[in-house]
Amino acid sequence: MEPDELRRYHEAVATFRALSSIPSRPGEAGAEPPEPGAPAPAPGADLLVPDALGFLLGRWRLHRRLVDHAARCSGTFSGMAQFAPSGSPLDAGRVGVPELTYREEGELRFGGHRGPASRSLVYRGRPDGTADVFFADGRDFYHLDPRSGAWRAEHPCAADHYAMAGRVLRSGELEERWRVRGPDKDYEIRTTLVRG
Repeated sequence: MEPDELRRYHEAVATFRALSSIPSRPGEAGAEPPEPGAPAPAPGADLLVPDALGFLLGRWRLHRRLVDHAARCSGTFSGMAQFAPSGSPLDAGRVGVPELTYREEGELRFGGHRGPASRSLVYRGRPDGTADVFFADGRDFYHLDPRSGAWRAEHPCAADHYAMAGRVLRSGELEERWRVRGPDKDYEIRTTLVRG
């Protein structure tokens, strides 16, 4: 893998919690990338998430599909993700956790590269059941509001724009789709998390 390709991937990984709209088949419903300001897709009422941190807490299997249109390459990331109370990854059963640390580890296959990859984020809960998401270094990332079972977020980054649409697919399974555009960026990321 060329250094520029690997740099682009690591920039992408550092900017999301999971995925973008990459259709499995041409014409697949919901396969279009999220547009800024568009409403989030509506799931069934049984998929409501009254508390973001309570829903996310625990271990998840993760699969991510990446397509970099600028570099004309694609790849996958597969591994495990853990949402644990900040400061004590062993205290995962604590009730009323105000903050979770997200850590993912797995294998990245991107272009000609194959190897281990990881990243971390911080999810800080709000009293209304939503959460603010931060990069591991404390910079703001986006606001997560999964209460309806579907959500959208945006993250401006200098000249680049990151748009995300997420939804609960079923109990214990969620998906996020990221679409990133900028002067030197044009990629999509789709991440699926399954409790386990």
